[in-house]
Amino acid sequence: MNSFLKTTDLLHRAMDVSALRYEVTANNLANSEVPNFKRSEINFESELKKALESEEAAKTAFQMTTTSEKHIPSNRYIDYRTIEPRRVLDYTTTSKANGNNVDPEQEAMNLLKIQLNYSLLTQLQSFEFSQVKSVLK
Repeated sequence: MNSFLKTTDLLHRAMDVSALRYEVTANNLANSEVPNFKRSEINFESELKKALESEEAAKTAFQMTTTSEKHIPSNRYIDYRTIEPRRVLDYTTTSKANGNNVDPEQEAMNLLKIQLNYSLLTQLQSFEFSQVKSVLK
């Protein structure tokens, strides 16, 4: 896969995760007064980082031959395209007397941050395609 395809694919996946993050944060904000409601968040970047690091490590790692599928491979390559965002429930904290742990101000700030992040990702995507357009001219 060339760098343009990989970059646009990563940007597309990041935009999808931002949209999901926005949905989850809006749900948290909407349920900020519901008794015993626990906020959720999306975990994606740490797993994506592990996959990209495993890809780099696989390029330089010593390759051992396995003659059976029962053998343990010497390096574990994780394809970044298999990484999916995970919804994580924060059940360990409680900030209100009714058991709810949603801080509406913090969730509103998260919504703004997600919107700015999505805007940045769209600009990066536009830049990638403008580079291709300039090469084709």
